[in-house]
Amino acid sequence: MLFSSLIFLYLFLPLTLSGYYLLKNNYRNYWLLFTSLIFFAWGGVSYTVILLASLVINYIFGLKIQKHTDSKKGYFWLFAGVSTNLLILCVFKYANFIIININNLFELFTIPSIPETNIILPIGISFYTFHSLSYLIDIYRKKTLAQRNIFDLSLYICMFSQLIAGPIIRYSDIWLQLRGRTHTLALFSSGVERFLIGLGKKVLLANVFARVADDLFSGNVFDLSAPNAWLGIICYSLQIYLDFSGYSDMAIGLGRMFGFNFLENFNLPYISKSVKEFWRRWHISLSSFFRDYVYIPLGGNRVKVSRTYLNLLFVFFLTGFWHGASWSFVVWGLFHGFFMILERLGLEKLLNRIWKPVANIYTILVVMFAWVLFRSESLYAAFYYWKAMLNFQFTNQQYVLFLEHIDKELCIAFIVSIPGVFGFYNYLYKFIENQFSSGLFRVKMFAITLQLISLFFYVSILIVCSMYLIAGSYNPFIYYRF
Repeated sequence: MLFSSLIFLYLFLPLTLSGYYLLKNNYRNYWLLFTSLIFFAWGGVSYTVILLASLVINYIFGLKIQKHTDSKKGYFWLFAGVSTNLLILCVFKYANFIIININNLFELFTIPSIPETNIILPIGISFYTFHSLSYLIDIYRKKTLAQRNIFDLSLYICMFSQLIAGPIIRYSDIWLQLRGRTHTLALFSSGVERFLIGLGKKVLLANVFARVADDLFSGNVFDLSAPNAWLGIICYSLQIYLDFSGYSDMAIGLGRMFGFNFLENFNLPYISKSVKEFWRRWHISLSSFFRDYVYIPLGGNRVKVSRTYLNLLFVFFLTGFWHGASWSFVVWGLFHGFFMILERLGLEKLLNRIWKPVANIYTILVVMFAWVLFRSESLYAAFYYWKAMLNFQFTNQQYVLFLEHIDKELCIAFIVSIPGVFGFYNYLYKFIENQFSSGLFRVKMFAITLQLISLFFYVSILIVCSMYLIAGSYNPFIYYRF
C-alpha cells in the first residue's frame, strides 16, 4: 500500500485517524500498532510473520543486553542481536545476489551452479532492520533503556508512517514520545500540510519526471545521444529527490498527525557546494546512522590518514550495498566515497575558495554521474550511458526523440520544481513569516487572507493528486529495491 494511492488516502488513513482519536490515550499505541501490521500485511501476509518474529526477537535481545550491560554477556547478546538482524536482512535481500556471484565463480571451474531462491524482498525490511539495530546498540551504549512493553517497542520498529521509505528513526529520539505525547490542532494541521506537500511532490512532480527517465533508461542505451541522455539523468535526479523527500515529508506529516515529531531527512541537497555537504543534506537519517554506528566506532578521523580513507570507503560501500543487491549500487557508493577522499586531500579547500556556483555545479555533476550508476540495471549499462552523455553527435531521429519528451506537462514540472530544489520556496516562506511578526491590524488581516489562500492551495493539491490517481497516471514505487 503506497501513501500515494487512493486506498491509503481515502480508506486506510481516515479509518486509522478516526480510530486513533476516538480511543483513549492508553489504547492509541495499540491501535497504531494494529493498523501498522495491517499496512505491512497488505504487501504480503506471509512476510508479516517474519516481521512479528523479528519484533519478538529484538524485544528479548533488548532485555538481555539491558540485564548484562556491565559484563561480557552484554556484548555477547548485542553481537547475537545484531547478527540475527543482519542475517534476516541478508537472506531476504542479498541471498540471490550472493548465489549469482558464487555461480559466476563456479563457472570458471565448471562446478555445478547453485539454484537461485524464489524469495521476494519484503517492503521496508531495510528500514525496520536499522531501527532494530539502533535500538539494541543504544541499549548497550547506555543511551537508552530496554523497552519492557513489547507493543511500544513494536510500534517504534514498524510504525507504518516510516516503514516503507524512512526516515530511519532512533529509539533514543522517540522513546519518550511512545510513553506520552501532546496532541494539538496546530501540530495536526502542520502534519496535514506537510503530508500534502509530500504527496504533491510525489504525484504531480516526481511521477512526471519518472515517466521520462524510465523511458530513456529502459531503451537501448546505444541509441542515446547527449541531449536524450542528459534529459534522462536530469529527470531522474529530480525524480529521486522529489520522490524520496516527498515520502519523507509524508512520513513526517503523518507522524505529526499522531502526535510524533520526527527529525528532518532532507535539507536541499542540490544546493551543496561539495560531496561532503551533499551527504549532510541528503538522506540525513541514513548518513548519521552510518556515521554513528560504523564510521566513528571504526575510529573515524581519529586514526591514521590512510585508515580514515579506508573507513570512508567502507562506509560508502555499505551505503551503496544497503540500497540494493547489485554491483551498480556498490560502485555508486564507492564513487561518492572516492570524491569524499579527493575533497579531504585538498579539493575541499579549493571548493571553499572558488565562486560558489562553480562549486555547486561540480557537486551536481558528480551526483548526477553517480545517479547513472544508481538507476542503471548494470555497470555495463551505466558505462554506456555515461558514454552517451558525452556523445554530442546525434541524428535527426534522436533530436526528434528528444523533442517528443519535452511536452507541456514536463515543462510545467521543471518550472515548479527547479525553484524548490534550490530553496526559493523556503526563502519565500521565511520572508512571509517574518513580515507577519508585526502586530499591526492590517498585517493580521492579511495573515487571515493568506491562511485562506493556503487552505485553498492544500485542498487543490489533494484534489489534483486524486484526479491523477483516479486517471491511473504513472505512479512507480522507487523503494522496492531498498
